[in-house]
Amino acid sequence: MHGHSYKFTIYVQGEVNPESGWVVDFHDIKLAIAPTVDELDHQVLNSVLGLENPTAENITIWLWNRIKPLLPQLSKIHLKETETSGCVYEGAN
Repeated sequence: MHGHSYKFTIYVQGEVNPESGWVVDFHDIKLAIAPTVDELDHQVLNSVLGLENPTAENITIWLWNRIKPLLPQLSKIHLKETETSGCVYEGAN
């Protein structure tokens, strides 16, 4: 077994609210992803339900499936496994 310090970036898209100037408030993004981040933080990913094979690709799909229902504006997840490797997921077509 080995470990990584994964980092992921989420992207949103949509119409900019003319009053706020945002597609979605960063605070609302943070609230939407916090439970998912807490579920993964300092865990053996193989032990997390649905991540028995925690490849970067499977992790991004897992993240998508949890975050998209809470953040409909989600358009892309970029997961970095190391400084030079990772993947991008934009949802199922």
